[in-house]
Amino acid sequence: MGTSADDGEHRDEHGEHQGASREPDTVRYRTFRGRFTTPTAWAMGAALAVGCVFVALVAEGPGSDSALNRVSTIVVGLFFALLTVRFAAVRAEPDRAGLTVVNYARRRRLDWAEIVAVRFGSGDPWVHLDLADGTVLAVMAVQRADGEHGMNEARRLVKLIAEHGEAADPGPGHPHDG
Repeated sequence: MGTSADDGEHRDEHGEHQGASREPDTVRYRTFRGRFTTPTAWAMGAALAVGCVFVALVAEGPGSDSALNRVSTIVVGLFFALLTVRFAAVRAEPDRAGLTVVNYARRRRLDWAEIVAVRFGSGDPWVHLDLADGTVLAVMAVQRADGEHGMNEARRLVKLIAEHGEAADPGPGHPHDG
């Protein structure tokens, strides 16, 4: 952790100023996750897997004595459980160097300076980052469905970006200007 300099400001192990924030790194850099996404995804995945195994083992009637039908039911249930549980992996991991965004199907590492702006409009289901290369990246880990918790997490993300230095606005003629 950082040490205190004579002027009372926090400095890191290299003597560099930590910025305006005096929060411990464990709080400032904690992982962003949807409040209900992870437990819901695990519960739904488990229910799908257990339900399909149960149906495969106790089903009666035409075709229920077929091992292929039983195995197929279990495999399909496990496949959909795996897809559902993939939502539990959604997160954004901040650190001193940048932000790693893990969405449902993709992971992307960003330096803080690559982030131009954070948008969380009233109709947006999650935060969107405007990037210096002109693209927009969704951060599914900070969700409108989480209510005030989601808004607080969006503010924390904005604060981290401001602290670490955001990219310059690309200005007029930018491909996403509208």
